[in-house]
Amino acid sequence: MADEASSDRNWAAFSEAEPWIVDRDEIRWMAAVDRLRLQARRDVPRLTAPSTHPPARRVAVVVARLARAIGPWVWRKRRGAYGGPEVSRADLSKRLRLAAEALGPSYIKLGQIISSGEGLFPSELVDEFKKCRDQVPAEPFDVVRLTVEQDLGCRLGDMFEYFDTEPLAAASIAQVHAARLHTGEDVVVKVQRPTVSKLVHKDLRAMAWIAPHLVGRIPVAALANPPALVELFAETIMEELDFRLEAANMLDVARVLHDLGQDGYVVPRPHPELVTKRVLVMERFSGFNFDDVAGMRGAGIDTEAVIRTGMIAFMEGAMIHGVFHGDLHGGNLFVLPDGRTALLDFGIVARLSKERRLAFLRLMLGATTNDVTGQMAALRDLGALPHDTDLEAVIVDLGLDRPPIDPTTLTGDEMVKEVQRVVKALMGYGARLPKELMLYVKNMVFLDGAIARLAPDLDLLAEVANISMMFAQRHGQRIATDLGLASTDIEFDFDGVKAGFGLESDVDSLTYRELQERRELIQKRMRATRP
Repeated sequence: MADEASSDRNWAAFSEAEPWIVDRDEIRWMAAVDRLRLQARRDVPRLTAPSTHPPARRVAVVVARLARAIGPWVWRKRRGAYGGPEVSRADLSKRLRLAAEALGPSYIKLGQIISSGEGLFPSELVDEFKKCRDQVPAEPFDVVRLTVEQDLGCRLGDMFEYFDTEPLAAASIAQVHAARLHTGEDVVVKVQRPTVSKLVHKDLRAMAWIAPHLVGRIPVAALANPPALVELFAETIMEELDFRLEAANMLDVARVLHDLGQDGYVVPRPHPELVTKRVLVMERFSGFNFDDVAGMRGAGIDTEAVIRTGMIAFMEGAMIHGVFHGDLHGGNLFVLPDGRTALLDFGIVARLSKERRLAFLRLMLGATTNDVTGQMAALRDLGALPHDTDLEAVIVDLGLDRPPIDPTTLTGDEMVKEVQRVVKALMGYGARLPKELMLYVKNMVFLDGAIARLAPDLDLLAEVANISMMFAQRHGQRIATDLGLASTDIEFDFDGVKAGFGLESDVDSLTYRELQERRELIQKRMRATRP
């Protein structure tokens, strides 16, 4: 183990094991990172611009595959062959998942993003697409060997003492293998599928051509603007195609966690030399799967503390540094035996510019102070609304100027009509979901589901109050300075927070279990109105 002066733990949230020391100034692949990231961003408009000359063969394959999936479902539904709407939606979801897997990496990745969108997408679709996470067929080992040897410039046996031929996991972009270097370190080797980059580029052009034809044809609020979703998907996936960017993301998130004093998280070290566009060698961790609640509790790990640390670190990264892991799900998290959480898979990391970080900070502050106008202005500055939007008109049209309604008091028809009204109004104002906000919402949805498994009796109102107090004590002065406010100008509105949950001001506590009961009642009523 290195002495404290030379340790990389004095600037990053790395493990104590120190299989090697990461010196940012000595990493060869870091020199190209800024240029590569800029190029990836410049490619998005080119790939997603509507074209009169799309990749015809790929478009034909996609349309045929989707028609083959949806056509039998439409026929059976018209004949009344399904026992009820839930059976119908489950069958359609399965057909779409099988079609995505048949269409390859781009569509599998899209499915994986949907699988993390509990609350944003229909539950049947989310549950079905969760199978895309770790059940993707692996590349043959000969293909993996060739990719590693080409990118590292040496024979596999010259670099690795051991390399497992069976992958630990296989996903849409890459698969990972356990290995051991000749110097004795146990590592994980992430290897990109050899044709994925070319296929993703072709698929994005095909999606960009198909998307305008789907506007208004998909009865799911989260899919109401297909062209914007294609652009959002392109922004998300392009940086995943170069593992040098992912390795740089690992260093940036590790630095942010260290600077925040978040010792409840740890990031694996990327190898300072063994990183290329298609190969990433990193430190190997082992621990409990994030869903293994019984195992964690049996080892004496406080699962409520795991959740609490996750919520705070995630929010601090976004609000204070403008950098956060953008793809939290159970497959990207390990809980170590000492209770710390290991973050994995940094292909998607959100980076907020200074202007957008301040807008995001205003959005979060507005939520705790019940400043509706401030929240709408922040959403506009984040890119969710056009810059010339009449915010007061939006507030009136969405009914945000009226007292909040407890959704459990509405009938199913009333709730469906209200959702449809809000979506139609937002679309009329040209609303869109910026990448960073989408990733934040998706992560919050994941943490919401994680609370259900790890801490169902957590008092959410108490946690909101405690986290707000922590932020005020730890970051209050910086937040006030960043926003040009006096610290006394920021006043926490607890009644407003309760109203956000649909609660009366005299309610003192709300466990996650109780919140889930309210949601189930709402969903049951809405499902009863669906065809």
